[in-house]
Amino acid sequence: MGTISLEKRDSLFWLGRYTERVYTTLKAFYNYYDQMIDRQADAYKNLCERLDIPNIYQSETDFIHRFLFDKDDPNSIFTSLNRSYDNGIILRNEITSDSLAYIQMSLDIYAASSHSDVPTMALLPVQDYLLAFWASIDDNVLDQRCRSIIKCGRYLERLDLFLRLSFPTADIERALCKMTPRLRQSGIAYDEEVLDFLYAHVRESMLHTPGWRRECARSLMTLITE
Repeated sequence: MGTISLEKRDSLFWLGRYTERVYTTLKAFYNYYDQMIDRQADAYKNLCERLDIPNIYQSETDFIHRFLFDKDDPNSIFTSLNRSYDNGIILRNEITSDSLAYIQMSLDIYAASSHSDVPTMALLPVQDYLLAFWASIDDNVLDQRCRSIIKCGRYLERLDLFLRLSFPTADIERALCKMTPRLRQSGIAYDEEVLDFLYAHVRESMLHTPGWRRECARSLMTLITE
């Protein structure tokens, strides 16, 4: 690939972010779903707060259906998956039809699961398809910078969600270390001081109050400068 236009670079970056958002948010949803069926009906409110999304849901049942399947909810997992597909369509020549097919299969699973009595079970293959999508990206996308932009988006999203959802420090540091070389190879403008701040706080997390994750999540929002 020659020069990557700003529009295409944006699509590559957000393809990475949205696919990771679907994968990691589904994983988090399953944990909170277990809490809800264990009679912690308000657990979904905690998830909304951690993800910094408005609690527009009337009940746990309303949350389960709308957060998973509502195409009109901008924060639903289904919306993120559709946005992944929209970016993938634009990038079909770069990522290949084989890679795009895994997102399409995920959408097919979503369509078939929306009326399931046990949607969490019906949606399990989506995570497998997204892992296959990433393997296909590694195998089929030959341009290193193109791969780096996609993976920069992927690992930045993972880092953001791991911070917001209070994943273990080791997982957060691993996501940060995976993101950094991809960010530097991507050609995307970023703030080196913010990156240094993140490394310092993650690696010295034991010295900080429990709010260090939220502080890092706020700083991460300012990392990309374009």
